[in-house]
Amino acid sequence: MQIKKSVSDIQRLKQSSKITMVTAYDFPTAQVAQQCGVDMLLVGDSVGTNVLGLSDVSQVTMRDMEHHVKAVGRAAQESFVLADLPYHSYETPRQALKNAALLMTGKADGVKIEGEAEIVDIVRFLSGSNIPVCAHIGYTPQLSAGKPQVQGKDAQRARQLISGALALQQAGAFLIVLELITEQIAAAITQTLTIPTIGIGSGPWCDGQVLVMHDLIGMTGKSFKHVKAFGSAREQLCQSISDYAREVRQGTFPTSANASTIPPEEFAQIKKWLDEKGLTGNAQTL
Repeated sequence: MQIKKSVSDIQRLKQSSKITMVTAYDFPTAQVAQQCGVDMLLVGDSVGTNVLGLSDVSQVTMRDMEHHVKAVGRAAQESFVLADLPYHSYETPRQALKNAALLMTGKADGVKIEGEAEIVDIVRFLSGSNIPVCAHIGYTPQLSAGKPQVQGKDAQRARQLISGALALQQAGAFLIVLELITEQIAAAITQTLTIPTIGIGSGPWCDGQVLVMHDLIGMTGKSFKHVKAFGSAREQLCQSISDYAREVRQGTFPTSANASTIPPEEFAQIKKWLDEKGLTGNAQTL
């Protein structure tokens, strides 16, 4: 029997095992990730740049997120599904609740929002409304323009990050993503909080890790310091498509082994009917 991971299940992992999270934007990817035992599937707004061809995650809409959350939710019978609230979708507590409820209806198990002190009231309101909330601090793609910058490289910023994490925990966040935070400060936050931390580009001391699926399987064709490519999907996909195109042009695919046949006695009737109608023409295969 498949058992869906709960908030409590995820939080207990802080004491026993590293938490695994990957992005998933569609049904087959979610199926495979779940089959591989991934704890959490993040339907991130990174769908915009990785799947939809948008130039920036700030262009992703609630309609986009609802569509992809539903696809992933249909597949995720065990893994916990976390969904991003996109840019401009949580500017007030009421707006955040309305949009979070839409994603939860689409089978998300919780939502993620970016920010620090400025989202404490929203996190408190959502948590008080029984919406599991994951906070996201450090580098925040929705809110940061320009090249990604590592956070926590000076004492003042480090204090802000630690204080912000504590405030978000106090407000009711059940989990917190630490993106591009120096590993020492990420470790300090992880040791200070009672809720789990999920790192991306923040070193090995977080309670878990998240990567964009397209990055970890080698699909993007780009290199990032915080990513290790665990495959070469782009090369393999290109090779497969090239092989297919070559065999079609050569006439070696498909063969009769890839087709179905009509019984001879039935086909005899069709041939006779075509002859009578004068429709056989130059169809030599008939």
